[in-house]
Amino acid sequence: MSLLKLGLPKGSLQDATVELFQKAGYSVSVSSRSYFPDIDDGEITCMLIRAQEMARYVEIGLLDAAITGLDWVLKRDVVRVAELVYSKRLRRPVRWVVAVPLDSPIQTIRDLEGKRIATEAVDLTNQFLQENGVHAEVEFSWGATEVKPPYLADAIVEVTETGSSIRANNLRIVCEIMRSTTQLIANPKAWDDPWKRGKIGRLAMLLKAALAAQGKVGIMLNVHERSLATVEAILPSLKSPTISKLQAEGWFAVNTIVDEEVVRDLIPQLKEAGAEGIVEFPLNKIVD
Repeated sequence: MSLLKLGLPKGSLQDATVELFQKAGYSVSVSSRSYFPDIDDGEITCMLIRAQEMARYVEIGLLDAAITGLDWVLKRDVVRVAELVYSKRLRRPVRWVVAVPLDSPIQTIRDLEGKRIATEAVDLTNQFLQENGVHAEVEFSWGATEVKPPYLADAIVEVTETGSSIRANNLRIVCEIMRSTTQLIANPKAWDDPWKRGKIGRLAMLLKAALAAQGKVGIMLNVHERSLATVEAILPSLKSPTISKLQAEGWFAVNTIVDEEVVRDLIPQLKEAGAEGIVEFPLNKIVD
């Protein structure tokens, strides 16, 4: 039997990734004692690996496919199958930034000349400095990077979602290096294999469909033809509502998809407009 070797990110993205797989229809069970999660698909075997290392193992073929960040994929010979815009807490890209203490004299990129920078992303930082003609000492940080300035480093390059951790450590952002999104990547040889390509492609479709459904719900209701135009006018939808004629004379069923955040205001408006039998239901996937 053919088998797809899939890498899942260990660390900050782990819980969000397992939750996304669950919504996509895959049950992934992670044990604190094992780096090999169980998945309810006999054609997939999973391994937990740090996102920073993932692209290298995919590139050399030890993994067929993996979930990792764009920041760790740069300059790697891998296939970028799909962009999956989610992170640890929010559904948006993360940012790699240069940060310094609040009272630091460093105000611009040029002020980093000759300074010491601590970061986990050494290659990314060196590339950024080279592109800007700045020479600085870049050292690898094993963790707790935010606490190193000003005693152990003049500046740091760190990833952030909201900037709250930066502010909590009395740091300010000097500039942004890049924005990174989560990626589904594949080994080129695995991608050329028809079975593996099909398996990875279907996985990508389901993961993207699960992300598309986040923050949205379905609404269905019944409405008489005399109120149909009024209901349609106030009803937002993904594209356009699906309207079906009911057996009862003059009545229609309306189905649509809306942003979850508007539902608490929308349902009373629909009721006042003449809608009946209003039902809100959750969505797991939206496939275009």
